[in-house]
Amino acid sequence: MRKLSVFNLLLFLILVASCNSAPKKAGSYMILPSPASMEITGISSVSATVIEAIVKQAKSDFIAGKSLAGTSEVSLSLETTSGLKPEAYTLEITEAHVEIKAATKVGLWYGLITLGQLVQDALDQEAALPLISIKDEPALNYRAVHLDVKHHLEKKEYYYELMDELAEQKINGIILEIEDKLAFEKQPKVGSSDAWSIAEWKNLSDHAMARNIRISPLVQGLGHASFILKHEEYKDLRDDPESDWAFNPLDDRTYEVQFDLYSDALEAFPHAQYLHVGGDEVHTTGRGSGKSPLELQLTWLNRVSEYAENKGLTPIFWDDMPLKNAGVYNSIFNRNLSEAQVDSIWSANEPNLNTYVDMFPKNCVYMRWNYSMPETIGNNRAMKWFTDHGFQVMGATAGQTRWNLMPLEESNTANIRDFALISIENKAEGLLLTLWDDDSPHFELYQRGIAVFAEYTWSGQKRTSGELHAAYRQRTFGAELASEDFAFINELEGPVAFWKNALLDDKDRNRLRMMGNPMQDAVLALPEAGKPGAWAEANAEKLAKATENQQVIESVLNTISASKEAALRNAYRLDVYEQVAKVAQFTNKSLLLLAEWDLAKTDEERDAAKKKLLNLENEWKEQLAELEAVYGKTRELNKPDDYILDQDHHVHLANQAIKFSDWQFYVEDLFLQKIKEGNSLEMTSEIENN
Repeated sequence: MRKLSVFNLLLFLILVASCNSAPKKAGSYMILPSPASMEITGISSVSATVIEAIVKQAKSDFIAGKSLAGTSEVSLSLETTSGLKPEAYTLEITEAHVEIKAATKVGLWYGLITLGQLVQDALDQEAALPLISIKDEPALNYRAVHLDVKHHLEKKEYYYELMDELAEQKINGIILEIEDKLAFEKQPKVGSSDAWSIAEWKNLSDHAMARNIRISPLVQGLGHASFILKHEEYKDLRDDPESDWAFNPLDDRTYEVQFDLYSDALEAFPHAQYLHVGGDEVHTTGRGSGKSPLELQLTWLNRVSEYAENKGLTPIFWDDMPLKNAGVYNSIFNRNLSEAQVDSIWSANEPNLNTYVDMFPKNCVYMRWNYSMPETIGNNRAMKWFTDHGFQVMGATAGQTRWNLMPLEESNTANIRDFALISIENKAEGLLLTLWDDDSPHFELYQRGIAVFAEYTWSGQKRTSGELHAAYRQRTFGAELASEDFAFINELEGPVAFWKNALLDDKDRNRLRMMGNPMQDAVLALPEAGKPGAWAEANAEKLAKATENQQVIESVLNTISASKEAALRNAYRLDVYEQVAKVAQFTNKSLLLLAEWDLAKTDEERDAAKKKLLNLENEWKEQLAELEAVYGKTRELNKPDDYILDQDHHVHLANQAIKFSDWQFYVEDLFLQKIKEGNSLEMTSEIENN
């Protein structure tokens, strides 16, 4: 008798153990992203435990580059003449067998991912696998996530785990905005001291590619160039000698530096299909050359696009500046404009684009980014201008824009959905989900937005937002958490939005570093002992919101606690949400304590409230230490001590200090210092007389 392999022996033992014990209960199956078509007709006798082992081995074989032969229980059929698209597959679970068919190995890979989700749901619920028939293919070919590492890095192992998670959601591309987090060899001054080497990034790129995810670099060029131009060695390349924002596009050395950076980045990401060159949000003068801003930008774009073409890559360019320079940009961000009004704007200003149309490189993808209203007539008109002139255009939506503590607006669900549906309707090649790190929430909080993006770009609109969020919870934590009883994220958004500026007097958290005395001029004024009740009256609206928020947060924290008890996986994500809730809770508590002091009826009551206020500093230190311990499990919290901050033209919180707590919680520090030093709290008075 032939000797059994270790895997076959293990599978045999599992099969024997599972005989006569297969559950007959039907389960709830929530595949994410939704298959193109799925029909469940009953309960299968196939053992989920047996299939789990087979799926795990088959995935391992795919990642290792081996052939996918299947087993007697699971057939994996590669049918190159089936007519199926490259990423498409069919999946059938019958009474006693599973079969996946595809025209490519990638199709089989995605079929295995779907089968794995079915198995996970069955095991989570101690249910039988379903009798099911699935026919599936993506609505968009390119479904890419943008990773922005410019302000901080995660710990290395986190990125590897992230690639695994993105693959499970059928994401097939990453645009990685590398800035100074690559240790450039040809321009070594640019890389920060915590940057990864070319070899380290290449290892991650290989890991992703083995899971059908191509990483392509984004190396900012004409503008957003502070990570380069802040250094003394490159100041002569500035368009404006006083600003580290933009390169001079008429200086040949500009291209020597940029091409060196491209060369190293492409070595770090050898599987790239695109070279994203940036190019957004920049006006250049060419040092008094007399050329128009649009002409200068297109001069630069042609040089860098030619470089990409010579490397066999397609350049991607943010398209906003040509549209701004031509005078049509405002039509994109106004929902109230009628079609006639948009036509009028374009009729008057489109000649400004057409004058330079021959300068637009044909090999470039023009990325139409719109994070708030992709459905507008103006946005569609802009995309049409590019396609009408024979240019490639691709959209970019966002899972994170400028929200400080966590993504809001249901993780931007509506805008992700709208841009995905527009892209599908217009038969676009793909869509990008940007995840900007400007104000740098914890990355775990981006994950729901990624799941939303994965759904809409693969499937279109097959679920309501509520159904989609339920599917996200089931996939992320387990079937029990799909229930609305565990849907706390949307509830937390209101208190977090309030938190941002609640401790300020009509000022914005991001802009305090620009002020000479922010504690005096921005932080909330304290109540005065000689005017009891006046502060509470002046801040009545804010106090009412704080009271309401405390009730919401208490409910959220209870739900998170219950979720931790019920979750089968990803408890860490719940830990992160819990820390966010506690930060918002602290702010509300602080406001209510000030009101308690202000509204005290006796000196004894006021003194008791004062002691609580003065103890807030200790409470905050404990809360901050707890948060940093949680965040620090996956995140490099602080920048290196030798890091040079740039001029912060876009007031990014995460660019305003070296230490995490100094930029994320600068307001809290100022507020607590003001309480400690505020002489109004030191005053005594006859409260009853007042």
